[in-house]
Amino acid sequence: MSLPSGLEKPLLRFYEYLRSERELSLHTQQNYKRQLTTMAEQLVNLGVDNWQAVDAGWVRQLASKGMRDGLKASSLAMRLSALRSFLDFLVGQGELKANPAKGVSAPRKARPLPKNLDVDEMDQLLSVDENDPLSVRDRAIMELMYGAGLRLSELVSLNVKDVSLSRGDLRVIGKGDKERIVPFAGLAREWVGHWLRVRDQLAAPGEPGLFVSKLGQRISNRNVQKRMAEWGQKQAVSSHINPHKLRHSFATHMLESSGDLRAVQELLGHANLSTTQIYTHLDFQHLAQVYDEAHPRAKRQKR
Repeated sequence: MSLPSGLEKPLLRFYEYLRSERELSLHTQQNYKRQLTTMAEQLVNLGVDNWQAVDAGWVRQLASKGMRDGLKASSLAMRLSALRSFLDFLVGQGELKANPAKGVSAPRKARPLPKNLDVDEMDQLLSVDENDPLSVRDRAIMELMYGAGLRLSELVSLNVKDVSLSRGDLRVIGKGDKERIVPFAGLAREWVGHWLRVRDQLAAPGEPGLFVSKLGQRISNRNVQKRMAEWGQKQAVSSHINPHKLRHSFATHMLESSGDLRAVQELLGHANLSTTQIYTHLDFQHLAQVYDEAHPRAKRQKR
């Protein structure tokens, strides 16, 4: 499509600016040209023939058109970013008083939900019957992550003094250095006890970390991730195993059994309930049912 001069000439000046002054790569220049040409053609179809006529309403129409055309959120964000850069250029050239695309943003990228393991898969993963110190450590790590819903960083930063086997609780430092006390029981408590009995075979003198590597120092995040993936393969679990998946499985199974969203929020250390709601992919029907059954003014009045 041939563009009206009021749309095309400013674009050509911008492309020259990208080439000679910004010295962007050819690939980046082509991306800008592709995105801006598409939007210019859409403006022509909407009856707009110069950039001075473009206001925030027109920009929103371009964004809506991109959504209707099936653009992903990331692709639409890239398109609007190219438009903002071009209109900033026109503002700098004195051809526009303000950039009408400044206040228009792409919809947020959908947050992918983590996958959880079902109870049978968890049993399969945790059926570690080897009794060498590293295997005992690894099972204790996995039992604790699934049994207490810890973040990887929280697990790695645990010290021996943070664990009370007699009370069955952990002192955990979460995001924002917020401290919380987390209960753990059953097999998690049992296997942490097994690990503490053999820990001195690996730990260097004076090492405070609860879980240590074979070098005797506090275990690293990467080491935990690597060992979990290896155990997933060794135990023939169908999906890839990582620490976040165990935390998510804890949250999902706790919520399915209890229906207590607020308690799960506290256990996970989430500042906002909405985070827990997304994290546990709780469906609205279940939320509505809990609300209807629990809220005193939501219950139907008897007649």
